[in-house]
Amino acid sequence: MLTELHIQNFAIIDKLDLRFGNGLIILTGETGAGKSIILDAVVMLIGGKADVTFVRSDSDAAFVEGVFQLKGAEKEAVLEVLKREDLMDNPDYVVLMREVRKEGRSVARINGRTVNVGLLKEIGALLIDIHGQAEHLSLLDPRAHLGLLDRYAEVSKPLTEYRESYHKLLDLRRELSDLKKAQADADRRIEMLTYQAEEIEAAKLKAGEEDELKKERDRLANAESLAQNAQEAIAILEEGSPETPAATDLLGQAAQALAALAKVDESQTELANQAEGALDAISDIIHNLRNYLDEIEFNPKRLDQVEERLDLIHSLTRKYGGSIPNVIAYGEDARKQLETITGAADRITELEMSEAKLLEKLCKQASTLSDKRKKAATEMSKGIEIELDDLKMASAQFGVDFQTKPDPNGLPLGETRLAFDHNGFDRVEFLVAPNPGEGLKPLAKIASGGETSRLMLGLKNVMARADEVPALIFDEIDQGIGGRVGMVVGQKLWNLSRTHQVFCVTHLPQLAVFGDQHYQVQKLVDKGRTLTRVETLEGEARLLELSQMLGEVGEGTLRSAHELLQTARQMIKSNKK
Repeated sequence: MLTELHIQNFAIIDKLDLRFGNGLIILTGETGAGKSIILDAVVMLIGGKADVTFVRSDSDAAFVEGVFQLKGAEKEAVLEVLKREDLMDNPDYVVLMREVRKEGRSVARINGRTVNVGLLKEIGALLIDIHGQAEHLSLLDPRAHLGLLDRYAEVSKPLTEYRESYHKLLDLRRELSDLKKAQADADRRIEMLTYQAEEIEAAKLKAGEEDELKKERDRLANAESLAQNAQEAIAILEEGSPETPAATDLLGQAAQALAALAKVDESQTELANQAEGALDAISDIIHNLRNYLDEIEFNPKRLDQVEERLDLIHSLTRKYGGSIPNVIAYGEDARKQLETITGAADRITELEMSEAKLLEKLCKQASTLSDKRKKAATEMSKGIEIELDDLKMASAQFGVDFQTKPDPNGLPLGETRLAFDHNGFDRVEFLVAPNPGEGLKPLAKIASGGETSRLMLGLKNVMARADEVPALIFDEIDQGIGGRVGMVVGQKLWNLSRTHQVFCVTHLPQLAVFGDQHYQVQKLVDKGRTLTRVETLEGEARLLELSQMLGEVGEGTLRSAHELLQTARQMIKSNKK
């Protein structure tokens, strides 16, 4: 509910600070005193038009701030939006602010943080419903009618069950759509993936193969020089020449001399042994060189084969991942994708069967919802017509229009298929015929003014349990009605204010006497400037205001005002029993 309202430099209001409680809050005052200006400020606060004409003369900006206590059905919805937008502060309160500057720029804030006007409207719609300002009247928005009817019909459980099935269908259809797209593209993808997998598999790549091939290529490409160097080393070590003995011969002679030396001088035995070891090492070198020489191939054909293999490896790594392990992995993935695509047709058939079963289930659930809604709509219409009869609109009629829309992909109901969404297949709109012979018409198209406000009051009373907006403002509700109807309207407003915070701007004392709080709006002139002042009225001050509303203040009007108060108290007391 709205607990505080602060207005500054707004039209003829220089500064106004108001605090409100629960129940029915009445605003009275002479025409032009500023009652409608206060409502304009509230409209701007919850996202309405921010006009530069609102800025008070000689001021830079007009400012409106409202503090709302969250404690009813609206709390969860408001907190959900605040959490979504990271605007949480105190979970029991939310503060809205709107400022319009004289150059035309407006600023909106929620809990002290700047937001866009769209978000301000979203939050404002959850907090206040203004009757008499059609742009802010939720009941004039057909999109809100189904939600109101559902809350009145108390179908939360079957609706939740339906939505669970609905979301399962959405998930299934997403998978089905993806598979069908893949299937439509299957031939091209199968051809491409098959080529990739077979190309990689045919290569029979092995990890580390590339390095081994590069080494072999180097040997094959340099076979002649390798053989020449090996033969030259063998010749020096083992064969020698007429001019130069072989290294093994010379080393053998040295080893024999050292052996003879060691026989005479045993201290040199180790040296003789080293010479023998060197001779053995050279023999091993000669043996290994001969084996190496036998392995050297003068094979241009093999060299070509190695070069071709390396070119193939280079081509595959360039296309499929940069290394042999990556190429192998790419091929395995391509093969898996082929298996998936090949199995897609079976999965599509399976999903289509599941879709058909789920559509039948949804149709049964949606039909159950529709039946409950239609039953509730009949009860609600009767209740509203009784309310309108009390409000001296005895000839007014109310109805709920149910429509469906064909859709070839919709829910199978009999021989037709119906479009559906997360609420079922019903399209609902409230209809009204305020006067005899006019026929039922959409609620959004009825005439504005007092008649509309009374209709809204009747609707609100019947739908009090379904309406989650905590604060309701009624403007112009007393247009075209007399004192007797005013008492009835006042009692109904008081009844409504037991479940909502209700504000009412009125000129009828018969209505004003039902207020839990009564504010008088006055227009004053101070130092050549027009100002609006608001005072809380209690006791004698309230009696005097009610007397002035009846006519010229005198003993008769004072007595009548007192009688009205007594009558209102008696009606309230009787209503409580």
